[in-house]
Amino acid sequence: MEIREKIKSAGLKATPQRRAIYEIMQDVCHCPIDEIISRMKEIQPDVTISTVYRVMDSFCESGLLTKFVTADGKTIFDITPYEHHHIQTTDNGFIDVDDKQLTTLIKKRVLDKLPAGEDIDQIQIQITTKSKLQEA
Repeated sequence: MEIREKIKSAGLKATPQRRAIYEIMQDVCHCPIDEIISRMKEIQPDVTISTVYRVMDSFCESGLLTKFVTADGKTIFDITPYEHHHIQTTDNGFIDVDDKQLTTLIKKRVLDKLPAGEDIDQIQIQITTKSKLQEA
């Protein structure tokens, strides 16, 4: 689906800023806000930081993007909008892990441990790596 249609199908106007930001996200897949702002400034120098934040929030609220927080507290925006897991590599790259069996197993193992009246909203596992050279 073309970017314009993808944005419209989420119930949003396909403004030039939204199209450019979504194109950036398609290119990088996982990205912190500061990198998105930097890339947008290269494409549209007059774009404001608040516009980028508003667009990213609207993308997350509409389900076009998701976001997660890394072990060091950094928020990362993710082009993959469905439930999945991540491996964070030593160079701060991210690998998507789409493993429905893992998600199902986790749900089965923790469901009975939840407080009464609560249910699982979302499961996101983040695995961080280290260099094998550090072990030596």
